[in-house]
Amino acid sequence: MSVTVVGIGAEGWPGLGEPARAALEKADVVLGAPRQLALLPDLAAEHVTWPSPLMPALPGLLAEHADRTLAVLASGDPTFYGIGSAVLAHEPGATVLPAPSSLALACARLGWAAQDVEVLSTVGRPLAAVRAALAPRRRLLVLVPDAGAPAVLAAALTSWGYGEAALTVLASLGAPGESRVDGRAADWDQPAGDPLAVVAVTCPEVPDDVLLGRAPGLPDDAYDHDGQLTKAEVRALSVAALRPVPGALLWDVGGGAGSIAIEWMRHHAACRAVSVEVREDRAARIAANAATLGVPGLRVVVGRAPEALAELDVPDAVFVGGGASAPGMLDAVWTALRPGGRLVVNTVTLEGEAALAAFRADHGGALRRIGIERVAPVGRFSGWRALAGVTQLVARKDV
Repeated sequence: MSVTVVGIGAEGWPGLGEPARAALEKADVVLGAPRQLALLPDLAAEHVTWPSPLMPALPGLLAEHADRTLAVLASGDPTFYGIGSAVLAHEPGATVLPAPSSLALACARLGWAAQDVEVLSTVGRPLAAVRAALAPRRRLLVLVPDAGAPAVLAAALTSWGYGEAALTVLASLGAPGESRVDGRAADWDQPAGDPLAVVAVTCPEVPDDVLLGRAPGLPDDAYDHDGQLTKAEVRALSVAALRPVPGALLWDVGGGAGSIAIEWMRHHAACRAVSVEVREDRAARIAANAATLGVPGLRVVVGRAPEALAELDVPDAVFVGGGASAPGMLDAVWTALRPGGRLVVNTVTLEGEAALAAFRADHGGALRRIGIERVAPVGRFSGWRALAGVTQLVARKDV
């Protein structure tokens, strides 16, 4: 099968290089969105419009035209939030001919250094993910799904304490009708414009934000909870022991308020997590906390572990915050854990401690006791009050 993915900009055919034009001229079939196909001159190829939804239909389309020379149109750089990555997943031998991405064009117009800009997409993704990227003086480029999205983004920024953020909406980048609109999030009143837009956000010097940062150990009051919450100090030690790395998947077993999974995902935008919680009310609270704290991609599974773990993807790390002494729990998570992965288990009960000691005898690992004291009122004075001691197991599975 001969497949070429051709990146095309808003300027259309005049902006294509010779290799891209040649690929389109020799193609039997060209797949693309209606607006992309309309940018082409009269070619011999059959034009096929993408169906909706696209992704489920893609394998069938590729199979249907397997005996023909196929060109696939993509906006700008096909592997930058584009269809190119999906095509390559099905056809690794496909050729990709990129055009300048919207990121490159936006940075050129704004005079921004691309390596210093964080890029996010709200196309088919929750807007709440933008929350975790906000920080003083930070520059963001946000890809948006429709003409009304800049106003929605402005309202969200204002609600998050970034009303002073400067917004620039760059539309139809590279086209003759390219446009630019500037304003401030708090008083954004621009009408809906071109749907092909990128929104540049310059965060203010001093936002009205508590600035939680990405390090583990967020304040306990950052979470909505019913008391089932790993306390900030223990949480910081637990996430640090798990050692999150970009792209890694965590199982958070016994989610409670979801704090371990949430702070794992806040470490890096590519970190993934599944929080397993037996109670539906707590599961809903976990999802709400994740959205509030900028990681709406956290997957929440309602079920009782270890049975609920059977169908989950293989984890790179596992945290057990409840149920360490449940029959089969530690064996199940250890067996599921990817070689080289890390297991962290916290318990406050004697039965849990016995389970951790037995596990360590069989598989190794380190045990430690964590004792935290906080200042609390003592009549008219203040004194130290100890939190419940936590016994923690940290183990790495041999490669």
